[in-house]
Amino acid sequence: MAVLSRRVTVLASAFSLAALIGFSAVCPAEDLPETPKRDAIKPRNVVFILTDDHRYDAMGFAGHPFLETPHLDSLAANGVHLKNAFVTTSLCSPSRASILTGLYTHKHRVIDNNRTVPEGTLFFPQYLQRAGYETAFIGKWHMGGHHDDPRPGFDHWISFRGQGNYLPPGPNYTLNVNGKRVKQKGYITDELTDYAIDWLDQRDDEEPFFLYLSHKAVHANFTPAKRHEGRYADADLSFLPRGENIKAENDAPRWVRDQKNSWHGIDFSYQSARGLDYLYRRYCESVLAVDDSVGRVLDQLKKMGIHDDTLVIYMGDNGFMWGEHGLIDKRVSYEASIRVPMMMQCPNLFKGGTVVENVIGNIDVGPTILHAAGLQAPDYMDGRSFLDIPNRPDMPWRDYFLYVYYWEKNFPQSPTQFALRGDRFKYITYYGLWDVDELYDLTTDPGETKNLINNPDYNSVAEEMENKLYEMLGEAGGMDIPMNQPKGRSQNKRWAEKGGKEAADFPASLVVEEPINQQAH
Repeated sequence: MAVLSRRVTVLASAFSLAALIGFSAVCPAEDLPETPKRDAIKPRNVVFILTDDHRYDAMGFAGHPFLETPHLDSLAANGVHLKNAFVTTSLCSPSRASILTGLYTHKHRVIDNNRTVPEGTLFFPQYLQRAGYETAFIGKWHMGGHHDDPRPGFDHWISFRGQGNYLPPGPNYTLNVNGKRVKQKGYITDELTDYAIDWLDQRDDEEPFFLYLSHKAVHANFTPAKRHEGRYADADLSFLPRGENIKAENDAPRWVRDQKNSWHGIDFSYQSARGLDYLYRRYCESVLAVDDSVGRVLDQLKKMGIHDDTLVIYMGDNGFMWGEHGLIDKRVSYEASIRVPMMMQCPNLFKGGTVVENVIGNIDVGPTILHAAGLQAPDYMDGRSFLDIPNRPDMPWRDYFLYVYYWEKNFPQSPTQFALRGDRFKYITYYGLWDVDELYDLTTDPGETKNLINNPDYNSVAEEMENKLYEMLGEAGGMDIPMNQPKGRSQNKRWAEKGGKEAADFPASLVVEEPINQQAH
């Protein structure tokens, strides 16, 4: 007993240290923290499907004017739409690390797309393996691009380095299939689905399984399957925002307006002359193969006779801007950037057509899947299980969600920022920047165009949310900003033809007509 007590004390100390220095090599896999079993829960099979850069409303049932997604729509119709799902950092690698660890970005330390996960980091599938699950990872890993070797927590592994390629760039281009180099045959969304179906088809039915299908799509360079190319070539795109009302007199931040002419702005998107409309059409056409993939996986579950008992969760790794605030891409704290599509289906567990309003986070995915496996999440995780919410809508839940993004030299347009997202208001603040903070009432201004930060009627709201933001950062160990040495080239160019030689005006609230200090000596 004394030995066990000492071991628990050592582990507790290690996890306390991890919260301060970033969750890293604090204990070997054989010393995983205990995850007690939940009473009367039979472990379920789980399929988790993740897509890249899929924004929250780019689906037919979400009200898109032309995008056809019958299989994604069916997940909501036959299951649950978690309509307020968000990510802790709107960037591929940090978000994926938060999904796998249940931790905020400043704890797992994957703060950009160039870093591998610290050695020894624990992933929730490791707990599933210990509980007798057969686990498979198929697709984009991306947390570090220098290798695609199998990572802890998975019995079956198929991946590629970095972003991968929609189509093989050459005849010798390969994927990593359980440690062996195997040539990519064709369009990656279809090929990853083929691998997923094959794995499901050959499984031993005696053990529960967890499948993590992680698509490259719909990341740039947007490349639809041949069968979908040109589908939306004539679609009316007049509904896309173009940064209207993002003006200095409305207290829109200067850095946002300057970013319009940049790699991530609609005037110089990806430093190309292609323009917003061309890119958006290609994006929508690339979604179609993802929808096909979801349909094929659901059909396979039906073929296996386990469709109604299997928990299927669909999610995007981050949102995407398509003209909001004059921007494209992600990273920033605005809704289209941090909000993601999320649906889950298990007909024998949830009533079809259920809509959940609660604010759900990517840090909640691991605890939820562990819950479905009949396990408690380890105490060190920041996330919570949302598995019961559809059937217990009044259960206690979070009031606010914390968002962070850390400046990257290779994309210098977006500053370090912290945001607090509640049911009604959102507060955004910046670090190391001479500009204006932001406060939005999302009920009356869902497009976040009316900055209320200097409106005297909202002073108390701004102060309360600022205090709550730093309180939550402090509790979560996020008051120290993690840093990495810059890696990769900087996309720091502007286009002269679009006013690239001029800077934006300062926000109106920062400019005074008369001197303020009359007592200077």
